[in-house]
Amino acid sequence: MTAGRDFRGAELGLPEHGQHAMAGFGRRLVALCVDWALCWLIAYGIFGVGLGTTGAASFVPLAVLAVENLLLVSTAGTTVGHRLLGLQVHLLNRTGSGSVLLGPPGLLRGAVRAVLLCLAIPPMVWLRDGRGLHDVAAGTVIVRSR
Repeated sequence: MTAGRDFRGAELGLPEHGQHAMAGFGRRLVALCVDWALCWLIAYGIFGVGLGTTGAASFVPLAVLAVENLLLVSTAGTTVGHRLLGLQVHLLNRTGSGSVLLGPPGLLRGAVRAVLLCLAIPPMVWLRDGRGLHDVAAGTVIVRSR
C-alpha cells in the first residue's frame, strides 16, 4: 500500500483489493436486503406477520433482524447475507501503523452495532474512513472475506 492512496479503507491501513479489503456499498446493501428478506420470512413463518401489517406487530421483522445480527455477528462475525456475499464483520484495533482485525466483535459490541443498525440512520452516515456510524460506535469494520 502506498502512503497517500485514496481508497476506502486506506485510512485504516486495510488493503485496497482482495481479502480483508473494506467491503463496498453494493455488497453491503445486497447483504442487508438478503438478511431483511430472511427476517420477513421468519416473522411470517413463526409469528404470522405479513407484509402490510400495522401496529406493534410491524416491528417483529426488525426485532428478528436485531436478534440475527446480535447472535451471528457477535459470535461468527457474519450474518447469512454477509456470508453469501463474502463479507465479515471484524473488531478493529487501530495501531500507529494501521489496523489489526481481531475477529468477531463479541456480545457487547455486537449489541451496540445491532441496535444502531436497526435505528437506520447510523448506517447511512459514513465517516471519511468509509465506516457507518454503527461500525464506528462498535469499533468494527466490514471487510471482504474472500
